[in-house]
Amino acid sequence: MRWYETGVILENMKVGERGQVTIPKDIRERFGLGRDTEVEFCVVKGSILLKKAPKKLNLAKWKGRCKNSFARLGYPSVDRFIEDVRGR
Repeated sequence: MRWYETGVILENMKVGERGQVTIPKDIRERFGLGRDTEVEFCVVKGSILLKKAPKKLNLAKWKGRCKNSFARLGYPSVDRFIEDVRGR
C-alpha cells in the first residue's frame, strides 16, 4: 500500500546482513535518488525518517569573482559595499 501525497509509504523491506535496505525503484525515481545521492536519517517521534540530503554549494569557486566589479564602483571590498547599502 502506498500513499505518497499524505507522506506515508508502506512497503515491507528486510534489512540485509550489512545493514542495507533496497529502496524500491518507483520511490527512487520519484524522489531523484540516484547511485551517489546522499541521504540523511532523522529520528522523528520514535520513527526513522530517510530524506534526501540538501546539495552542498561550492562557494569557493565564486570567491573573488566580484572584486573587480566592486572596485569599478569605488568599493575596496564587498563588506564596504554592504555597509554603505545598509547606511552604516
